[in-house]
Amino acid sequence: MAPQPTRRIDVRISDSDGLLRLLDLEGEGARTDEDIFLGATPESPHARVFGGQVLAQAVVGASRTVEPDRGIHSMHAYFLRPGDAHQPITFGVQRLRDGRSFSARRVHAYQNGVPILSMVASFQVPSQGLEHQAEIALDDVPEPESLPTTADLLGKVEHPAAQDWAFNRPFDVRHVTAPLYLRAPDASERTPSNAVWFKTFGEMPQDQATHRAALAYASDYTILEPVLRRHGVAWTRRGMSVASLDHAMWWHRDVRTDDWLLYVQESPSASGARGLGVGKIFARDGILVASVAQEGMLRLPEI
Repeated sequence: MAPQPTRRIDVRISDSDGLLRLLDLEGEGARTDEDIFLGATPESPHARVFGGQVLAQAVVGASRTVEPDRGIHSMHAYFLRPGDAHQPITFGVQRLRDGRSFSARRVHAYQNGVPILSMVASFQVPSQGLEHQAEIALDDVPEPESLPTTADLLGKVEHPAAQDWAFNRPFDVRHVTAPLYLRAPDASERTPSNAVWFKTFGEMPQDQATHRAALAYASDYTILEPVLRRHGVAWTRRGMSVASLDHAMWWHRDVRTDDWLLYVQESPSASGARGLGVGKIFARDGILVASVAQEGMLRLPEI
């Protein structure tokens, strides 16, 4: 695959406009055996592309190739190589199947002619059937407005990564459990669980395709923190290496990412330098809108 010219977002992505520009892929109608799209990479102090960005852009690319009434309901992805934050990403969408109710798509995200992510996604027309969901006791959860923002926690830390997390994210993320940015949890806090509220900073368009792609973006936030919390590890642990290996997501119901969402996470296992995080995403009224699972590589220098 020929190298592509760099396409960047020339504004910080700390607002909904920046997020929407990130999700606006180029390449309508270009096809080989795949539909080809080009995604932007925003300015970042990190060498690697944020995994949630690639997931969201892959969802957008796949969504462009199905009928508008078919919403994404599940995806399974593998992160194959680190993404280079200084290059754009080419997305190739293969149309695997279009049935009466379901459509399936395979998406590869490419840089330098090799895939950095491989994803299979399924789409469905609206249908009626059995209904139930997991429950959440919201009375026991602090209101998001009562919690500090990431900027409150990291805004005065003079480090490029801290400044990026504090001011250059398109989502307002507020920890219900003690944040792990700077401080390792005390012994009493070392449980394999985590919870955050999040929403976009600004209003988003009405269409569900955009909201579901944005939710894929945010689903990569903090999903491995239950593993770190269980073992008393903060993100600032010197010499620690963390990388997402795979990511699965199920959209259960319509969602608005510009309203507060509660992301409740736990880790059922860590072994072999890998940790598993699973999460449920609830609307503020307790409706379960999505479920997430991710396995990550976690290596500590002393192990």
